[in-house]
Amino acid sequence: MPSSAATDPGEVSDIDLVKRSQAGDTRAFDTLVTKYRGRIYAMTYHLIQNETEAWDLAQEAFIKAWRALPNFKQDAAFYTWLYRIAHNVTYDWLRKKKIQADGEFDDERTEHRVAAGAEATPKGDAAPDTAMRNAELGQRIQEAIAKLSPEHRQVIVLREVEGLAYEEISALIPCSLGTVMSRLFYARKKLQEQLKDVYETTL
Repeated sequence: MPSSAATDPGEVSDIDLVKRSQAGDTRAFDTLVTKYRGRIYAMTYHLIQNETEAWDLAQEAFIKAWRALPNFKQDAAFYTWLYRIAHNVTYDWLRKKKIQADGEFDDERTEHRVAAGAEATPKGDAAPDTAMRNAELGQRIQEAIAKLSPEHRQVIVLREVEGLAYEEISALIPCSLGTVMSRLFYARKKLQEQLKDVYETTL
């Protein structure tokens, strides 16, 4: 395997990192993993609501990506390609769980919940009562999202947490733009029903 050159995620583009990775530069691929592991984990976690399994699935996605990297033609952005791999890995897991649960997806939630947009370190200390209200609201939202189907959870996370445009979501999943809009409409409606008291108190 060729020797690895040092890479700086702040200076090197995904295209360059992919090319180096395809040439056998494992450090370049490590940089891609570091750059995107949080987003891939967030996606898997929000879909299956199990922290340990989500990390395992994220790791499996990166392993599959490394093995498939020689065949990556760069006809799409690296993250789009990686996301599709992670999407397929996660849905294969969900299908297996569905079979094991006799036709039902396993949406059982773990005690520990992680917000997809959570910071690694706090920016500042909030007042205790404010922090408690924020924590309670965050938990309520996580619980409401967990009750959605995996498909609806996915579009909500991509749109509301990652802030992607409809066209970007359509390319990532992939599905038609109309399907994205339909799933978002349904997901938002269900969340509003479950969080009706929150909406009423914030108006």
